[in-house]
Amino acid sequence: MTTFDDREKGFETKFALDQEQEFKAVARRNKLLGLWAAEKMGLNADGAEQYASAVVRADFEQPGEEDVFRKIAGDFKGAGLTVSEGEIRSKMDELASIARDQIRAGE
Repeated sequence: MTTFDDREKGFETKFALDQEQEFKAVARRNKLLGLWAAEKMGLNADGAEQYASAVVRADFEQPGEEDVFRKIAGDFKGAGLTVSEGEIRSKMDELASIARDQIRAGE
């Protein structure tokens, strides 16, 4: 194997690891977001865990995060809560950062 082949394999391995970590971070963010939303809706501990799992599953409906946003926003509306789009998106960004830090730290 040449040095070029070794470097290429190294880049491919790093890319795969980065993609795996990002997938885990997005799933973690969605769970944290679901727990946050469940608390706002007044769900008990079991209900909050079930709701957080539903939010994680919602992310698999379409590429991107709009499916998660629509679920949270729709559920808030259904619960009679007024939560702005900006507040939800801000919380999504905040929790994405926290989730990435947790994944990098091995949590």
